[in-house]
Amino acid sequence: MSKKLITLFTLSTIYCLNAQSKAEEALKTFEQKYPQEKIHLVLDKNNYIVGENLWFKSFVFDGYTTSAISTTLFIELYDSNKNQISKKIIPLFNGEGNGSIMIPNSLKEGIYYIRAYTTWMANFNSDFQRIEAIAVYNPSSPEKLTIDSIPEWTASAYPESGTFIDNINTKFAVRLQSNGDAPSDWEGYVIDSENPDIKIVEFKGLDQNIGTFNLSPRSGRKYQLVVQDKKGQQQSINLPEVSSSGINLQVTNDKDNVKYTLKSQNISQGSKYYTILGTINNQLVYKAKINKINNDIQYSISNNQLVNGILQLTVFDDKENVIANRLCFVEPQSLRTKTPTLQSLLLNDIPRGKNSFNITKDQNYSNYTVLVIDASTGSTEDNQSLLSSLWLTGDITTKITKPAQYFTKNRNNNALDALLISEKWTRFDWESIITGNYPIIKYQPTNYLSYKGKINIQGQPAPNTDLNLVFDSGVGASFFQVKSDQNGFFTFDNLIFEDSMKFSYKPNSTSKKPDNNYSVYFQPNYNFIAYDKKLPSTSYKLVPRSQNDKVTNEISRSIIALNTKKSISEKITNIEEIKLKADKKNKTKKLNDELSSNLFKSINEQIFDFVNDSSAQGSSDILQWLQGRVAGLTITLQNGTYTPNLRGGNVNIFLDEMPIDANQIPSISISDIAMVKIIKGPFVANSGGGDGAIAIYTKRGGSAGSVDNSTKPSQLRQITLKGYDKPATFESPVYENDSFKSIPQDTRSILYWNPFLEDQPLEPLNIQFYNNDDAKKYKIIIMGYDKNNETPLYYNEILP
Repeated sequence: MSKKLITLFTLSTIYCLNAQSKAEEALKTFEQKYPQEKIHLVLDKNNYIVGENLWFKSFVFDGYTTSAISTTLFIELYDSNKNQISKKIIPLFNGEGNGSIMIPNSLKEGIYYIRAYTTWMANFNSDFQRIEAIAVYNPSSPEKLTIDSIPEWTASAYPESGTFIDNINTKFAVRLQSNGDAPSDWEGYVIDSENPDIKIVEFKGLDQNIGTFNLSPRSGRKYQLVVQDKKGQQQSINLPEVSSSGINLQVTNDKDNVKYTLKSQNISQGSKYYTILGTINNQLVYKAKINKINNDIQYSISNNQLVNGILQLTVFDDKENVIANRLCFVEPQSLRTKTPTLQSLLLNDIPRGKNSFNITKDQNYSNYTVLVIDASTGSTEDNQSLLSSLWLTGDITTKITKPAQYFTKNRNNNALDALLISEKWTRFDWESIITGNYPIIKYQPTNYLSYKGKINIQGQPAPNTDLNLVFDSGVGASFFQVKSDQNGFFTFDNLIFEDSMKFSYKPNSTSKKPDNNYSVYFQPNYNFIAYDKKLPSTSYKLVPRSQNDKVTNEISRSIIALNTKKSISEKITNIEEIKLKADKKNKTKKLNDELSSNLFKSINEQIFDFVNDSSAQGSSDILQWLQGRVAGLTITLQNGTYTPNLRGGNVNIFLDEMPIDANQIPSISISDIAMVKIIKGPFVANSGGGDGAIAIYTKRGGSAGSVDNSTKPSQLRQITLKGYDKPATFESPVYENDSFKSIPQDTRSILYWNPFLEDQPLEPLNIQFYNNDDAKKYKIIIMGYDKNNETPLYYNEILP
């Protein structure tokens, strides 16, 4: 968080603290050495059937900006018994990554869990790692998932700032917790245990998570809270005992200021002074010292230079003991987000009709995540959004039902404030860090993929030895070198490649026979880290499936959609093969234009392209290889002399358009040949007679490419190293193409998915998708992050 504000009041009752307290010094150490990462995970849909691909996009934040700490994300899929089904490693670019998980056909119906984390996050409380429960359906499974329609819930009561003091009117937050969705319609009341028939105060719940009431307690009395929902469930809990003395911190929030008041009772012999520290994202943003508490004075912290986020206000006594603590959200009335503008919007509800729109460009956003779904389908963003992960759940470990609701247009700011009364900041504990009890760092982040190894020469470790490595970077061979340490060990990192890659290697050595006297061992310098917590429970349960059981309409549509996607994939494959063949022809034409002069052009020519087609590799003689592929071409060998004939007539042979004797051809390696052209009949350069020519062109640079034998020297060995997991391609039909018109039924719920829509300077940000058979409205979700201004871009709307 780049924006910081430390406000030091100079009123008569508040004095600046010039020297840093132990709490401030501890906080500074914690902030600098123990930055906190958190993850938002976007899934393409809410639930799945076996055989489907699950696509995901991840945002990794360091506080309130995209993280530069970690460059690799680990993704794991577990069953409900914590057995690992699948695991993936995903590269992060500016804190963003994406991938896919295939849901195996062999999985039984049930609840499964996606876990997302970085190695740096594994140094801290694993409750902050992202765990997402998903329902996976399998109609052939012996058991089926059902939802508990009346989930059990529990209620808890939290006095504001954690203190409940005689004769101080105190605000309480009442929190509901449930394995499923807690009831949205519930109420409660408070009674004195000595007069249970009299309701002292009554209230209604604000949402599924929270309700609130105020109470002025009296010492010696015992208060009880009764909570009940409309389905008859009821729970009674005892409120905390009333203290005869203490301090209560009361906070209110408006668009301009966070205001707080300290209320005290019977503290005349208490602390000499009190310190109030305000922190956002583990950074100090407010500090004040109060010598004397006045119950009627209200203090203000301006929002002008603060950012949206959770503000923690903590009251310390003169011995730096925590007296009261309160969380609140800064300026919930005005969330600092950007909303993309959609232009050229063309939407219709015609079955399989084409839709399109453009996203207005913004120079602060280099890429966008775009998801378009049938509006009748749910999205994970409706439950936990990018905004709720960034500003709330990424720092709160307790379960919150539908946290996205606190950051929508129709949000209830009072409910969010009450929710934060019931929470504590758990990124750190003041007492622990003041006493120097910081997290133990076991795992350091690596720079993308990292491998470590050891060099042995003649059976002994090779200290301070250079290891030469060569690999194909996609634009030619790349070379780099690493040096072993004094024990022969080495590490090389910053590797970014998908699937796998072959590395050729050889240590520098003075030995005359290095092939026989050295060995190099490689192993990944990263690990998947075991999850040390229980997986969260849900409101789903498994029950036996009857023989006559019918699948729901949603599952039926998903099954049809899966078969549709298979058909779409086959048709796209066929189209791509046609394109590939056409592309190959274009590449061959380009090669011919580059290598052949006009003197060697003919309307009756046959070209063999060895740059874009390696089918000739492995052959030893180009003339013999041609003989079986060119109609009418024969090669005869008499008295050691090659004689080529084309349809009985003599042909001339040219090497790079220079005449050459046929006996010299066998000495030319096929790996050095770029192209061979068979010209039938007369052509301009064939002035020496003959009925045609065989023109051989060698690889001599340029687009034809030269053979770089440095990648395959005889003394290099090879190893194949595993890279990042490559996501499956999200494929959609293009109904303007006749190939897709034979698809019998289209029930796709995901109409468009692009986790990385890159802004190309000279091209519009255009989105195109095609309807399924019955979609009438579309939910369009667009996300991005402006790292320069630390501002999320967010759009989640149903159109038209």
